[in-house]
Amino acid sequence: MKLTFLYQPVTDLKAAIALYRDDLGFEESWREGESTVAFRLPGTEVELMLDVPPDTGPRWGAGGFYAVDDVDEFRRAHPDLDWQGEIDMPDGKGATFLDPSGNTVHLFDQTGDHSG
Repeated sequence: MKLTFLYQPVTDLKAAIALYRDDLGFEESWREGESTVAFRLPGTEVELMLDVPPDTGPRWGAGGFYAVDDVDEFRRAHPDLDWQGEIDMPDGKGATFLDPSGNTVHLFDQTGDHSG
């Protein structure tokens, strides 16, 4: 597992961008559609990912996004974790579980299209 993103769900992406880019000076690294933007965090390889969550599906909290080789394989190896849901992503799959204190832990892989 490698920490890749710090995930922050937001309700107003425009206001969040204004804060992180304009006020704090973070450099935008990529966007996905109209709901997600990432910023480089100075002095680290980790990026800050801001996202307006969809109206349906898992309601994930803020937390780290960790890259794994294969989300499905990780889930099979750890069936007793408190899994909260999964989603298909552009280049792979994401899944989330809660740690014993209720903190959100996000995983993702880049193994290709899992939609079918």
